[in-house]
Amino acid sequence: MASPQQSYCVAEERSGHCAAMDRHCLYVWGGYVTIEENEVYLPNDEIWVYDSECGLWKMHLTDGDLPPSMSGSCGACLNGKLYIFGGYDDKGYSNQLYYMDLHSGNGMFTWKHVKNFNGRPPTPRDKLSCWTYRDRLIYFGGYGCRRHSEIGDCFDIHDASWEEQMFWGWNNDIHVFDTQKQAWIQPEVKSAPPQPRAAHSCAVLGNKGYVFGGRVLQTRMNDLHFLNLDTWIWSGGIQITGVKPRGRSWHTLTPIGEEHLYLFGGLSAESVPLSDGWIYSLSTSEWKQLTHLDKDQPRLWHTACLGKDGEVMVFGGSKDDLLSLDTGHCNDLLIFQIQPYSLLSLCLDAIGKNASILESQMYCLPMKLLEQARKRITYWAAASFRQSSRKRLYKVNNET
Repeated sequence: MASPQQSYCVAEERSGHCAAMDRHCLYVWGGYVTIEENEVYLPNDEIWVYDSECGLWKMHLTDGDLPPSMSGSCGACLNGKLYIFGGYDDKGYSNQLYYMDLHSGNGMFTWKHVKNFNGRPPTPRDKLSCWTYRDRLIYFGGYGCRRHSEIGDCFDIHDASWEEQMFWGWNNDIHVFDTQKQAWIQPEVKSAPPQPRAAHSCAVLGNKGYVFGGRVLQTRMNDLHFLNLDTWIWSGGIQITGVKPRGRSWHTLTPIGEEHLYLFGGLSAESVPLSDGWIYSLSTSEWKQLTHLDKDQPRLWHTACLGKDGEVMVFGGSKDDLLSLDTGHCNDLLIFQIQPYSLLSLCLDAIGKNASILESQMYCLPMKLLEQARKRITYWAAASFRQSSRKRLYKVNNET
């Protein structure tokens, strides 16, 4: 076994990164941190992998057609591949698509730049969102730039350079990349779309792609819409029964089961970092706030992915208002258990937490269960080590 320092390493703190879940692993790429008031993009040749079964992080170096180091890119896993689209770096906004085969069989992580495709890609942008559905990546919204000839009803102008005939603003168009046909498609949307926006959140339930909130101009919204991903018909603003979450941007929306969505964090219309969690029910069209969450763990421009046991895994992001105090980037992993654990998971956790007591009896387990139990022992050992490290760091910071 490797030393504790090697085994229990953690991905670097960051905001504006990409994260996606495939099988039982969380893949994290990109983003930025602030060092001496300068925004520094994370290395583009690194990908961090968190194994949710044993609780360990591991950094892998990548090769191939490396994407530039960026923030605000949109990441998604589809059919065993991690796709990265768009983003922003020192050279401006991107509309390039890259992918990596997560199960190549040779243990390598190799990026490929999608250059040979049919159709026309979206205009350059960041802070957009993506639905995955039937071998397709479906992109919505984002903030970016367009030339004068590209401006239409799907674009709200924020700023302009008349000399270069370049305009910056918010989008609400739909673009589809068909991974089987290697083609960009812009479907004909048959009803009025939501207002242009960026830093919103999206989630898929069934054949419906949901979108909540986001920012346009100085407004942070709390509206909920869905797009039928078969017919391309927008729902219009969904009528909500009862209370609603506050307007926000830089939050996350995660599908839970077959008819619930989990909303977490973000930055409020008053520029307050948020730590609240809400559950939306499709059957009742109601939002319900979770009252048991910690109030001292706000997050914005983080990522959230659904784990294999129904837990929501929130990684990174900032605990401060990025627009005024850009120093609170995080690298801890927050786990929200929204659904009950299975009996097997509960038993494995009991073994993991009490390994020293049960050590002599573990070898009575069948081989498959023994392997799972060993991973859970590692999981809880890593969790204990990180918690102790955070307490020591907190104590040192308070004493200095």
